[in-house]
Amino acid sequence: MRLQEFWSRLDEQFGSMRAQSVTRDHVFAALGGRTALDAIEAGLPVRRVWLAICEEYDVPPRDR
Repeated sequence: MRLQEFWSRLDEQFGSMRAQSVTRDHVFAALGGRTALDAIEAGLPVRRVWLAICEEYDVPPRDR
């Protein structure tokens, strides 16, 4: 998954304002206690970050 697709899916799923908050403010245990942005900056695969968000926020499987 490319970063551009990641942001596009976030915007579709949460809306642009909430997507920004989800990635900056929420700390994910599945990402080692990091925010989504920190995890991406640390080099975690974008797909892994996306799936952690999906799991935490109960995104339906068809939208993952």
